[in-house]
Amino acid sequence: MSLKKCTFAAQNEIIMKKQNEAVSSAELCPVRDVVARFSNKWGFLVLLVIDKQKVVRFGELTRLIPDISTRVLSTTLRTLEADELIQRKMYPEIPPRVEYSLTPLGEELVPMITCLTDWASKNLPTIIQHREQYEHLNG
Repeated sequence: MSLKKCTFAAQNEIIMKKQNEAVSSAELCPVRDVVARFSNKWGFLVLLVIDKQKVVRFGELTRLIPDISTRVLSTTLRTLEADELIQRKMYPEIPPRVEYSLTPLGEELVPMITCLTDWASKNLPTIIQHREQYEHLNG
């Protein structure tokens, strides 16, 4: 069964079970809740960098993604760790050494992110052209 069919079936089941109750948006669209956690401006990129490096330290991430602030990187890493897309391993050393790597769940997600980024790269010129046309006509 395709993801679209699974999602539609899950949504219908929830709606039917709770027809007369208030239903949260997360229950109506569980996919939206999950995807929103890692598809922000930095989540995809952090996952792809960790995938390429296999094991990476925080300082390496800041060098590999120079335009991300340390605060935003920390928040992104915590979110990805909370969803078990990455794992954080801390070594009992002074100073402490912390390494990040993908979990099996994160590894499963990377090919889908790669497909999406490939599609975006391929279609970006067309999208930009259409945006400019739209702005010109509706601006």
